[in-house]
Amino acid sequence: MTTHLDDTARTAGPAGPAGPAGPAGTADTAAWSPPQEPDAAPAPGPGEPKRPLAARIWRGRPEDPRWARPAFLGLLLATCVLYLYNLSASGYANSFYSAAVQAGSQSWKAFFFGSLDSANAITVDKPPAALWPMALSVKVFGLNSWAILVPEVLMGVGSVAAVYASVRRRFSPASGLIAGAVLALTPVAALMFRFNNPDAMLALLMTVACYLVVRALEDGRTKWLVWAGVAIGVAFLAKTLQAFLILPPLAIVYAVCAPVPLRKRFSQLALATAALVVSGGWWVAVVELWPASSRPYIGGSQNNSFLELTFGYNGLGRLNGEETGSVGGGGGGGTGQWGETGWDRMFNSEIGAQISWLLPAALILLAAGLVATRRRKRTSVTRGAFLVWGGSLLITTVVFSFMAGIFHQYYTIALAPYMAAVIGMGTGILWEKRSGIWASLTLAAASVAAAAWGYVLLNRTPDHLPWLKWLVLVGGLAGALGLVFAGRLPRRLALAAAAVSVLAALAGPTAYTLSTVDSAHTGSIPTAGPAGASMMGGGRGGPGGGDGGFGGGGPGRQGQQGQQGQQGQGQQNGGGLPGGTPGQGRTAPGGQANGDGGRMGGGGAGGLINGATVTDEAKKLLGADSENYTWAGAAIGSQNAASYQLATGDPVMAIGGFNGTDPSPTLAQFKQYVADGRIHYFISSGSGGGGAMGGGSGDGTSAQITEWIEANFKQVTVGSATFYDLTQETTG
Repeated sequence: MTTHLDDTARTAGPAGPAGPAGPAGTADTAAWSPPQEPDAAPAPGPGEPKRPLAARIWRGRPEDPRWARPAFLGLLLATCVLYLYNLSASGYANSFYSAAVQAGSQSWKAFFFGSLDSANAITVDKPPAALWPMALSVKVFGLNSWAILVPEVLMGVGSVAAVYASVRRRFSPASGLIAGAVLALTPVAALMFRFNNPDAMLALLMTVACYLVVRALEDGRTKWLVWAGVAIGVAFLAKTLQAFLILPPLAIVYAVCAPVPLRKRFSQLALATAALVVSGGWWVAVVELWPASSRPYIGGSQNNSFLELTFGYNGLGRLNGEETGSVGGGGGGGTGQWGETGWDRMFNSEIGAQISWLLPAALILLAAGLVATRRRKRTSVTRGAFLVWGGSLLITTVVFSFMAGIFHQYYTIALAPYMAAVIGMGTGILWEKRSGIWASLTLAAASVAAAAWGYVLLNRTPDHLPWLKWLVLVGGLAGALGLVFAGRLPRRLALAAAAVSVLAALAGPTAYTLSTVDSAHTGSIPTAGPAGASMMGGGRGGPGGGDGGFGGGGPGRQGQQGQQGQQGQGQQNGGGLPGGTPGQGRTAPGGQANGDGGRMGGGGAGGLINGATVTDEAKKLLGADSENYTWAGAAIGSQNAASYQLATGDPVMAIGGFNGTDPSPTLAQFKQYVADGRIHYFISSGSGGGGAMGGGSGDGTSAQITEWIEANFKQVTVGSATFYDLTQETTG
């Protein structure tokens, strides 16, 4: 095993075996000093031939063991194959974002703004950066599941590569491989790197940002910090303020630990901040300065303002539960609509199986890594790496644990890269120091924690591989016993004990990951793992009222990858891919299918979580003369509109945005669109003018539009769906 790279390696001269010289004062004087490695392969000397590219890719660094680079490439290949397996089973996945991807592939204006439809009525409730790679893919390869989801898979592979690269730079190739494998096999990562929500891009960019900050800590070069600012700025354009969660630890660590004078540290941080503002703010500036009359309405806002969306619905509202226009807030330290908040939130029955398998072990290893580096100088890059990745892990965990607003299980993918890096680094540094009793005992404690917690999580789904929990527990304890004596055992026996511990720790999340990739995932709130792995809400009523609200089990409750009360016919959102077959989703056990009078919408129009089941008759009706209209139809709520748009390929207006609560269009605007002959059909939800949240009753814009249509236009019934022909007014 290649040994840990000590910070003293940075003091060697440019031509020495320890690599390029670093700034003065960067060396540590730790008591232990394992064999040193350069951070990069030395450049060929004068007259020396440069190695061929293929040889450099396959062999890697000359000082690496021969197995290191092939093992790394094998990890990336295995991750790619795993994430590509059964990918098309999810169809359009989240039809809300898939419709926006479709629109962006048809209209550059829709591409730029992130419009839900190519006629640019309203945008999605996020900035559009996460949509852009998918839209470009669809533009090249056509609208299909693979074109939408393969870019997400590649982001997952890229995240694994970035975690490996960062850990490997300061530690061993084996440490990097462990970190990469932990990330790849985390269930929520396998879920979201195969899904089309913005979280895949966010996770990739946050991983890259941490990697770049660690690079900046190595030599104090401004460019690395500036590029980190760019990564976070672009991440803001994927999921707004969530991208800023890790800014405090990154900025503080660099300000304290960077190997340059204090004044330069602050000037570098100022430049990085400027890069962040420019890379994330240019699009915001364009949108805010663009005349509102000639751009789509900003979905999720109440005043057609992206800044309001950023700091309200997608910002502070997520923390305090006061999201204007949302479906409701959360717990505030107790039981809320979005699950229980508190220090144990990441470990409870709602969240635990998604992310927390190795979280106890990661916290142990983080503490151990900081203890092991406590006597190093301020500029220790090894300690800085622990602070960067560990600080990001801690602050994100704390915010997720106590945020009272909208919170879904899949958000926890943000933790996966930080947790993986900490595990790889902690394992690496303790393995090097295993001759010390405290290090071997800490390694054993981490193994016991992973095994015991894995047993608990596996026991929550007792019908899924019931034998595995015992294998995990016994294997973890046996490996831990061997690790206690790792410093005294022959090397092969010590490695065997370590291998048993790692395999036992990864067995549980691997089983849940395999279950995840073997199942279809559609709708707005997917979860990883087998049936019962995420029991969000504990039977509490959701926004729709009644037991379970969202179709069984409370908000976020999902069946065996059936994804939130899948349609009664078992079809995926949008009625299946054009020319394809219905999706493979299954109805959540005990849930009520949205496609048949479900609580979240009813009738043929689906609802908030899943879209509609679009029959061939409905598709034919909307497609007739659609080229003569700006919008072939209009529906309350984005999921409803998205389903019909994906099925027909024609723009469908989403009245009220995602929740049906946005004041767009107003009744007066809608009347003008109808008078101008721009909308052909109104698609009724079949729930008394309802549809998505808040659209069916009261004085909301969606309700006003629905009531006006029902009173003035001819009703057309197609199967179980109800349409209103907006070109034919009723008489009398």
